[in-house]
Amino acid sequence: MDILKIIRNRRSVMPVQYNSKSVTKEQINTLLESANWAPTHKKTEPWRFKVLHGDSQARLGSFLAEKYKETEANFSEFKYKKLMENPKKAGAIIAICMQRDPKESIPEWEEVASVAMAVQNMWLTATEMGIGSYWSSPGLIQYMDEFFEMALGETCLGFFYLGNFDGPIDERIPGPISKKTVWI
Repeated sequence: MDILKIIRNRRSVMPVQYNSKSVTKEQINTLLESANWAPTHKKTEPWRFKVLHGDSQARLGSFLAEKYKETEANFSEFKYKKLMENPKKAGAIIAICMQRDPKESIPEWEEVASVAMAVQNMWLTATEMGIGSYWSSPGLIQYMDEFFEMALGETCLGFFYLGNFDGPIDERIPGPISKKTVWI
């Protein structure tokens, strides 16, 4: 598939759309390797990943659901169950983290942008491989240091859900770029 076609076919494929076919360790390693080639200012390479595969996915779901119950003033049983079940529906989950440059030699937004580009590399690679993926960034990510060990200056930016899927994905036709561009 050529790169423009891959870009045009990239979609968010949600956990509810995943089938039971597993995502292999080799496939995950390919995605992580593609992430590692993202652009990075001053070569800080701020992306950090924590792979949840198998039983750790159910533990993540329990942690998120219970933390939601503990912290949410407007509790919803529907959301609680969704937080509990979605991680178990995935073939794997990659926690997307950012390690801030200890010297703070560049603005934080540039580090976040580098991590986002690493995730885009994974997303495009997953698309090319026929694996569905979705970047979820619930407010509960602020508590992830209670779930897994994080280095000083490391923050969680979300979860990259992965799964195989059967059906077609929704077509997306963006608005014209001419309405979003000013030529000077």
